[in-house]
Amino acid sequence: MTLVIAASIVGGGVVLGLVLRLVFGWLAHHANGTAIAWDDLGWALLRDVALPSGLIGGLWWASQVLRLPQPARGFADRILLAAAVFVVALAAARLAGGVVRTVTLSRSGVSQSASIFVNITRVVILAIGVLVILQSIGVSITPLLTALGVGGLAVALALQDTLANLFAGIQVLASKKVRTGDFIQLDTGEAGYVVDINWRNTTVRQLAGNIVVVPNAKLADTILTNYHQPLEDLSVLVQVGVSYDSDLDHVERVTIEVGRDVMTTVDGGVRDHEPFIRYHTFGDSSINFSVILRATEYSAQYLITHEFIKRLHRRYRAEGIEIPFPIRTLVMPGSAADPARPAASAPAVPAARNGVGDHRQQDA
Repeated sequence: MTLVIAASIVGGGVVLGLVLRLVFGWLAHHANGTAIAWDDLGWALLRDVALPSGLIGGLWWASQVLRLPQPARGFADRILLAAAVFVVALAAARLAGGVVRTVTLSRSGVSQSASIFVNITRVVILAIGVLVILQSIGVSITPLLTALGVGGLAVALALQDTLANLFAGIQVLASKKVRTGDFIQLDTGEAGYVVDINWRNTTVRQLAGNIVVVPNAKLADTILTNYHQPLEDLSVLVQVGVSYDSDLDHVERVTIEVGRDVMTTVDGGVRDHEPFIRYHTFGDSSINFSVILRATEYSAQYLITHEFIKRLHRRYRAEGIEIPFPIRTLVMPGSAADPARPAASAPAVPAARNGVGDHRQQDA
């Protein structure tokens, strides 16, 4: 009868844990629709610990009903206490990770790559939980801490590269110069969007879809350009050349009209930006100038340039504005355009003199 009662208590604890898990899960699901993130974390924490807590509580109560002898009872109490501490440590690590992730994602000044902070927080809490478990089951942690302190130096020397990447990642995040979603370009030529900054490396996704993995130590030491800092939008320069016979005021007016149309109708254009041009070079066959447009972010410049060139070419043809191309005129020796050619009354070149005269006539 005592065993039946103990088994019933354990089963009741499991049933109670399942019921509480369902209730807290229902509350956590409805809390997702609210604007406050903290209630989601709280209900999720209670949902995770409901079943293990019910099971541990049922086992403890059953051990009391069974009236175990003292050695076995003390051992069971220590095991149940260690299990309870382990469950609490896991729940606290998950809660702390969620809090850290929520805080980092809600603050634009801190990098939105929260994985490194979340992982460090979870590891620290779990380490504390393991120490508490060891202490609860009668294992002295003082020698262990001493050994960890002495062995930490050896581990640090053996893992210099790993620790360098870890602290470099923290430095990159703390500097607030690189965030998830930023488009960066390294001095080695690699460019792309920052996907994540974890404890060891930074993941960059190129425009072609490839993934570039950069060690944090390399990222901290390299010279990089962040196209999303301090502003995400950027200038787009398009080089154009027109004929020397063109009316430059007319060219400027037409070009700006086309630029305005592109800014207001093409996706990625900054609608309130006023396009302008700047003449800068007397070229070999054209007067060259730059058209300054503006894109909302780095990858949008390609579509803007594409549409601008198409529309500008169509408008120039309608307005009669010529976009010249280089023409090279070759003047052959002895031809009519050769300024060094003798007058018509000058004596003709001998027909042949060591074969040179034949060659000149043939070239002309």
